[in-house]
Amino acid sequence: MTLALDARQRAMLVQMGLRTWGPESALPSAARRSAAALARAAPEVPEASEVPASLHGAAGAPVAGTATLRRSPAVLESSPPAGAPLQLPASLDGGAPPSWQALREEVLGCAACALCEGRRNGVFGASGAQADWLVVGDAPGESEDLVGTPFAGQEGLLLDNMLRALGLARHSKVYLTHALKCRAPANRSPEADEIARCGTHLRREVELLRPRVILALGRLAVQALLPGSEPLGKLRGRVHDYRGVPVVVSYAPAYLLRNLPEKARAWADLCLAQEVVAQAAGTGR
Repeated sequence: MTLALDARQRAMLVQMGLRTWGPESALPSAARRSAAALARAAPEVPEASEVPASLHGAAGAPVAGTATLRRSPAVLESSPPAGAPLQLPASLDGGAPPSWQALREEVLGCAACALCEGRRNGVFGASGAQADWLVVGDAPGESEDLVGTPFAGQEGLLLDNMLRALGLARHSKVYLTHALKCRAPANRSPEADEIARCGTHLRREVELLRPRVILALGRLAVQALLPGSEPLGKLRGRVHDYRGVPVVVSYAPAYLLRNLPEKARAWADLCLAQEVVAQAAGTGR
């Protein structure tokens, strides 16, 4: 079966790095021009993410090849022993959600579990002042730990291209964060209690942002947001719920870099999330 694609759809697929059947010369001229314009506009590295005014703090030293990035403060205290009750600052322990500034300070200074011991930087979310999309990744990797910014490195470039194909950007209408705020040593799988402790921060981000959709990218992101143990592949293609906010599940960018054919399924997931946002906008939510 041949799928008919219009010029805009072909340009989007080209921007995401997906091939279409037939030689490039077979693409409509409008699609080729659109794809070329998108390629020229694409940055070589992710742009510095804009954040609400209340989040601006002292900037750290620039890292070679990246925009100016923030450094997290030193760890305030040693982590509690394994199995110890979770002790949260008062601003996170019930009641109204804290301000963005308070939440940022709590995240970057958090020492609630052992993950803080080996991190270079805690990784707080990044966004424009208002965002309809909340994109949740798994855990910071080496690139994110180095610069303190979500979705850095090649994974960030791929995500930027995917968002750009929908007419979105990380510095407007999209809030990027991770289910965990610290990198696990040697990229080991985080423990269940570590995911649960960071889940408090994620819940506060949702409460403050109230997005129209949450896009959960990867197994740990899904585990932090949705109950049960159903595999990610079976959760795709449906709209789930997290505290009254629709959730769409898809693959982590790191997984897509290793499994390029899965980009087509990831594209379908993004289109589903876009439909959810459009429906919410139509109802005034």
